[in-house]
Amino acid sequence: MSDAGVTWAGTHAFTAERLVEASSVDDVLRAVRTAPGRIKALGTRHSFNDIADTDGTLITVTGIDDSPLIDLTSPAWPTVNAPAGMRYGVLGGWLQKRGWALHNTGSLPHISVAGATATGTHGSGARNGCQSTALCRIEYVGADGDEHTARAGQPGFEGLAVGLGAYGIITEVTLAIQPTYDIRQDVYTGMPWEHLLDETPAILADAYSVSIFTTWTEPTVQQIWRKSGIGLDVAPPDEWHGATRSPESDARLVDGDPDALTPQGGRPGPWNERLPHFRLTHVPSNGAEIQTEYFVPMEVAGEALAAVRAIGEHITPHLLVSELRAVASDDLWLSGAYGRDTLAIHFTWARSPEAVRALLPLVERTLEPFDARPHWGKWHAFDAAAIARVHPRVGDARELFESLDPTGRFVNDYLVRVGVRAAR
Repeated sequence: MSDAGVTWAGTHAFTAERLVEASSVDDVLRAVRTAPGRIKALGTRHSFNDIADTDGTLITVTGIDDSPLIDLTSPAWPTVNAPAGMRYGVLGGWLQKRGWALHNTGSLPHISVAGATATGTHGSGARNGCQSTALCRIEYVGADGDEHTARAGQPGFEGLAVGLGAYGIITEVTLAIQPTYDIRQDVYTGMPWEHLLDETPAILADAYSVSIFTTWTEPTVQQIWRKSGIGLDVAPPDEWHGATRSPESDARLVDGDPDALTPQGGRPGPWNERLPHFRLTHVPSNGAEIQTEYFVPMEVAGEALAAVRAIGEHITPHLLVSELRAVASDDLWLSGAYGRDTLAIHFTWARSPEAVRALLPLVERTLEPFDARPHWGKWHAFDAAAIARVHPRVGDARELFESLDPTGRFVNDYLVRVGVRAAR
């Protein structure tokens, strides 16, 4: 095993020969200029596959702890500069203390800003784009060993925003911010499946953020977490789409510690303490698990869910829970929501690698008629041909990355396998 160890859930053991733990941008520059062979950036290790691995040198940027900097002079929107390895939960708390916020967060506050944006990670909300849509500027060290800046609006920025670590080591990002806001979380149970299948887009659009949890074969939908913006939405009803609002004690995920969850029960609180599902101070999610996720057009959401439910008897024995979320359409070339409002279908599996590998082809065949795209950082069985069928801009992204890194310093086996970089 490499000195880099394993991913946080233990689903991949890194194979890199060397690990450089950078504490400054100068450390990154020095490593890129002197390290032999291929290079990859390493964040908080929250990927589940080999996307962040290499046979050469891994450079982790989580030790670069420069302070964020708010800029209120932008003519378009206020922004914050943040070091690439900063965790979203840390940045969120820092912004909240100063009266500012991000438009959305993922379910885990433990993930790094650059790692999440580079893989198109998302939260939920029919009007909320993935985390990468907040990007305004990217600072990175390129294959030439120099620092480079990419800004929103420049040619190719839409390809770099969800860049999969394919063109350099990101050291700092600039994100759009907005005035802080409060959120309340209410848990609903007992929604009949026919309501969900008939009204999926409307249900997911009925609050600032909605997460639906299921194991596919239960008689009614397991739980729905409705996250309402205070002052934006009316008070949540006790009965909603056939579901009933539940007390706080009913809110839990799998067999995890309920104290690890962010506050439920309809108690208003800051955005950074409600939009994530888990508290920054607790172990993220279940830990001993495997995750997969697929993105389908929202316009076929009900049909896609019905198709997955039809194979539920194969899924449920190996599943901890599935989560269904909405992601707004964007123009980022390798985003799961590129060009279409999106339903994200997420599977958290028990850590049984052989069983999960055997199931993935069945799940992917089931979702193939709906042009499902996989989450880049989670387990999937897509090869380059399958990716090209569902990602219309993958060729443009590959051409861009090859132009920035013609000798292939940031190429790895994963990027070649999915057709994002050319084989060397």
